[in-house]
Amino acid sequence: MHDDDPHGPYRPQPALVDDRPVGEVPPPLGPVRPVRSPLRRLLGLLAAAGIAVAKFGGLLLKGKFLISFLISAVVYTVFFGWQFGVGLVLLLLVHEMGHVIELRRQGVPASAPMFIPFMGAMVSMRAMPRNAWAEAQVGLAGPLLGSVAAAGVLIWADQVNSDLLRALAYVGFLLNLFNLVPVVPLDGGRAVAALHPAFWFVGLFMVAALAFHYQAPFFFVVLLFVAWELYARWSRRDLPANRAYHAVTWPQRVAVGVVYLGLVVALVAGMHAAHVPGIRLN
Repeated sequence: MHDDDPHGPYRPQPALVDDRPVGEVPPPLGPVRPVRSPLRRLLGLLAAAGIAVAKFGGLLLKGKFLISFLISAVVYTVFFGWQFGVGLVLLLLVHEMGHVIELRRQGVPASAPMFIPFMGAMVSMRAMPRNAWAEAQVGLAGPLLGSVAAAGVLIWADQVNSDLLRALAYVGFLLNLFNLVPVVPLDGGRAVAALHPAFWFVGLFMVAALAFHYQAPFFFVVLLFVAWELYARWSRRDLPANRAYHAVTWPQRVAVGVVYLGLVVALVAGMHAAHVPGIRLN
C-alpha cells in the first residue's frame, strides 16, 4: 500500500497546552513546600505567640491579656473552626475595648481585657466611676462599639456572600444584646442604674427565665453572679453616698434611655438580617 502524500505518511502532532506540547516538563517554579491545613497554621502561630509572651513576659498585664486571648482563640477554634473562633475573640475584644476607651476617657484606671472561654471577657476597674451617669456611659460603650463591629462583619459577609461571616455577625449581635440585660454586672445593669435601680429586678427575672428555659450551666452561673450583685447593691441603696452616686439629672436619664433602647432595637434588627438557618460551623 502506497501513500500519495509527497511528505510521507501522516503522523499525529502532539496537542498544545499553555503553548507547550503535552509531556514537556515545565520550568521549575521554585521549591515545593508542604501544604498545611489552616488549623495547623493557626496552632503554629499561636504557639509562636505563646513563646514570645513567655520570653518577653515582663509586662504581666499584657502577658495575661495575650495568654487569655490565645487560650480563648484555641478553645473556640476546637469547637467552631479557626475562622469563626478567631473572629469571635476579635469581636469580644472590640466590645471590651469600648469599655476601656470610655474608662480611660473618664480617667478611671482599668485593666486590659481578660478572656474566659464560653464566659466572654471582662475589664477590671481600679476605681468606680464618679456617679451612675458616668457608669452608664461605660456600660453602653462596650455594646455600642461591639455592635458597630458586628455590623461591619455583616457588611463584609454581604460583599463576599459568606454564610460563615453572617453567622459570626449574628453571634456578635446576640452577645451584645445579651449584655444589655438590665442587671449588674452586665452592661445593661450599669446603664439602667442611671434610670432607676429597680430595673435590676427585671433583669434578674430575665436571666432566671433564660436559665430555667434552656437549662444551660452558663445561665445558672450568670444568675448566681447577678443575684449576689443585686443583693449587695440594693442593700446599700439608702446610704447617703449611694444616694449621691445615683443623683442623675433628667436629661442624662433621657440620653441613657434613648441610647439603650436604640441599641436593643438595632441589635434585634441586626440579628434578623444576619440570621442563617441551619448553618454548620465545624
